[in-house]
Order: sequence, then C-alpha cells, then structure tokens
Amino acid sequence: MIDTHMHLVEAGRLSYPWTGDIEELAGKDFSYADYLALTGEKVTASVFMETAVADEDYQAEAAWVAQLAADPATGVVGQIASCRPEEDEGFEAWIEKAVAGLHAVGFRRILHVVDDGLSQTDRFRRNVAYIGRQGGSFDMCFMARQLPIAAELARSCDDMRLVLDHCGVPDIAADGGRPAEDWRKGVRELARLEHVACKLSGIMAYCGPGKASYEAVRPYAEHVIECFGADRVVWGSDWPVVDQGNGLPDWISVTERLLQELSEDERTKVETRNAARIYKLGRL
Repeated sequence: MIDTHMHLVEAGRLSYPWTGDIEELAGKDFSYADYLALTGEKVTASVFMETAVADEDYQAEAAWVAQLAADPATGVVGQIASCRPEEDEGFEAWIEKAVAGLHAVGFRRILHVVDDGLSQTDRFRRNVAYIGRQGGSFDMCFMARQLPIAAELARSCDDMRLVLDHCGVPDIAADGGRPAEDWRKGVRELARLEHVACKLSGIMAYCGPGKASYEAVRPYAEHVIECFGADRVVWGSDWPVVDQGNGLPDWISVTERLLQELSEDERTKVETRNAARIYKLGRL
C-alpha cells in the first residue's frame, strides 16, 4: 500500500506539544527506522504528514523531511506540509518554496482544535485556493460536528484536490456501535463534491481504550467507501497515533479485512492508485 499519512516524532529536533497529553506517545520518539520495522513489505511508499509541531517549527519540519524525500533509497515519496492559510504574510512564498524545493505534494492546517470560524474567512479560503493553483492538494482535518464547515470550505475551493482526513473523525467510542446520523450525513454531503476524496485512517484511535477492532470500525469504513466509491478513497496509517488503537501492524491487518469485499481493481485503487493520482506522486 501507499501510506498517505505517516508522522514522525523526534523531540530532540522539534517540539510536539500535543503528544504530552497522550499516554501512548508522551515522552517517546517515533523515527523513520521504527516505522519501517513495523510496515515491512506491506507499505511500498509513504507520504509524510505534518505532525502538528509548535508554530515556530513547522517550516523546519518540512525542511527536515525534504531530506528524506530527496533520497531515492527511502520510501518517502513526498510530504504534506503544514501551512497557515489564515495569515497572508509570507503564505504564498511558503507554498511556492515547499512545492518547488521541499517535495510538498499537499498541505494541511489542522482545524479540529481551533475556532470554527478560522476556516470560514475569505482570507483562509483564498489562500487554500492558492495551494490548488500551485498544483498542491489540501488535507481537511475536521471533527464530525464540523463536517458542514468542511463542505463549505470544499465548495469555495472547487478547482483543486481536497482530502478529508480520518473519515471525518467519527466519535466511535460514543456512538455505541452505530454511526451517528450527523456524521453519516456529513460524509455523504462531502462525497457529493467530486473534487473531494476521503482518507481511510485514524479511526482505530477513536474506538476508546481497549475497544479498537475490525468490528468496531467496519460500519464507518463501509459508509465512507459507499459514499466516496473506490475511486476517491486513500489509505493512511496515522502512525504513531494509531498506537492509541492496537498499533500499526493491527491496523494494516484490519485494513486488509475491510477491503476484502472490493474487487481486485477497487482494492488497488484504494491501496495505491488513488494516492498516486490525487497527490501527484511523480516518483511512482
């Protein structure tokens, strides 16, 4: 598979304030060598996803990861770099630099931990659209209750590729085994927008302590695939956050079960071809 959502954590190099609140991550480093040891031959290529470093570090993070992506011997074929579309100063220059020289195939601004109004301004939407004009995609990271806001953003940036992260962050632990109707509706509305894809990732971490399983996530994955179709779903490990579930090897095994009912051609699309197309992975 192509992993479209691989994080790295090296606390000696950069600052990751959010990891301190997560038992499975606090005080630990997660290196590229660690990742390779877990994926083996199951993952043929990976796209680094920005790891929500401290604001002062996000450009340094992209410069560091660019060194990995520049080495043909690694399986890192690009990165989704962090950006700040809510700010005009330096924004366009950063996007141009990252696309031209840092192997950025897309960008992300995490939106489920900031004020809802941040992504609703004309400035934010104008700047996201600029990413599209430079050939990049934008990953949308919203919580389930924010999916109508995600749809607004997507409709305002309809001439570029957008990817909904983590299946729209459903609250699996609170749903009691049945996906919430608001989440189902939000995913369905986004799927009606043909320039939006969805990332099958993250959901094992939303099951609650000790509850992550194939049975728990299956109805969510099925709804995403039903709505978006096999042509607009990509896969991501969300490593090391996936350790809040049962870890990466288990998520790979669960993914294989989730995709069993698809045809061989459909599986190939979800596992590799969609990612190569949506993120324009030229090395592959």
